[in-house]
Amino acid sequence: MTAFAIDIGATKIAACRVGPDGMPSEPQTVPTPAVGVWQACVDLLDSVVGGDPVEAIGISTAGPLDGETAGPINIPEWAPGFGLGDAARERYPDARVEVVLDGACAALGEYAFGAGRGATDLLGMIVSSGVGGGIIRSGTVMGGRTGNAGHIGHIPVPDSADVCACGGIGCLEAVASGPSSVRWARANGWTGDTGIELARAAKSGDEIALAAMARAGTALGTAIAGAAALLDIDLVVIGGGFALSGGPLWDPLETALRRHAGLRYLRDLDVVPALLGSGASLAGGAALVGDGYRRWPI
Repeated sequence: MTAFAIDIGATKIAACRVGPDGMPSEPQTVPTPAVGVWQACVDLLDSVVGGDPVEAIGISTAGPLDGETAGPINIPEWAPGFGLGDAARERYPDARVEVVLDGACAALGEYAFGAGRGATDLLGMIVSSGVGGGIIRSGTVMGGRTGNAGHIGHIPVPDSADVCACGGIGCLEAVASGPSSVRWARANGWTGDTGIELARAAKSGDEIALAAMARAGTALGTAIAGAAALLDIDLVVIGGGFALSGGPLWDPLETALRRHAGLRYLRDLDVVPALLGSGASLAGGAALVGDGYRRWPI
């Protein structure tokens, strides 16, 4: 089968050919334009396809979704809603098209090729400029009614009144993402600008940076404990740039997790770093059109 995968994000678009073993090949990437996003996707895919027949396309996209309509908060042109599935089928009428939220694709990528290999079920998370996620059950991507299942960044966390970009109050993303942590630190007197700087300052012992990272880690650990209790899973895989912050983030995460995950069936819950980095969502898009993986019908 001649299959391809594409990952559509706020800052870049990546596409690749899917190998006979289901593995993604080396991707091509382009910056995400302010306008003409779909045309940029088509141009990139056509370059990767190179004139071959297109039998299947696995599409990972920023969300939220409404079925196969993408309405990403961070892609303004599509924020009102873009019929991504219909557009892909119109351009590639002979292809099987799968459209899945990028967090769910990242979870599937780690399940198929990364830190989740060998697991039965898992929760995948991306902690970066936002907080996203996805749920895998025995190789099946759990989509939910609208395709947004696993979007853990928008569950509320205790003792937070932070306003989220989604319009909600106290969302995990509004507390634990890189930009949210930087905003909190700056409001409390820190003078840096980025999540990378914040993590570096925390590792150097800066008290405000340490407090910001502890706040984020505690919120993440609390949310994970709740999600694991609900889903009855034994593995959580966390990727994303801010998740690379090391001990200042992971130590309070583990402390909060163990404080809240008291039930017997949660005692073996394992939380591990992702292995595939920024390529996880594209790998998940490849897995969608490979053998053995499927999307839960919406």
